[in-house]
Amino acid sequence: MQFKAQTRYIWYSPYKLRPLVDVIRGKDALVAMHWLATYQVKRAIPVAKTLRSAIANAKDRANHDPKDLVVVEVRVDQGPIRHYFKPGAQGRSVPLRSRQSHLTIVVAPREQAGKSVNKKNKLAKEA
Repeated sequence: MQFKAQTRYIWYSPYKLRPLVDVIRGKDALVAMHWLATYQVKRAIPVAKTLRSAIANAKDRANHDPKDLVVVEVRVDQGPIRHYFKPGAQGRSVPLRSRQSHLTIVVAPREQAGKSVNKKNKLAKEA
């Protein structure tokens, strides 16, 4: 059984979050938590909170030990973009865009995580 946690409307660009979540994809949940705790970047905080929520969902719903969980899927999607203008040179206005992200993290027990990864690999080979 897989357990999911979502965080929406994060005020960081998905282009800046994706390299961060690529590191934790496929790792043990506790290893990923420790890595995010030591990574000294402010944008690691919402990723760590979402991962902590997914681990808590697994513990609450099926009483899984966090040591047995693996990060199966991490997805960072584009959220809404806030458009605004700032003053530019010679009286012009410069358009700026502030991007938001939607973050989804899925964790599963180690035994079931291997099965779901194998299914994805088989589907990719068939296509």
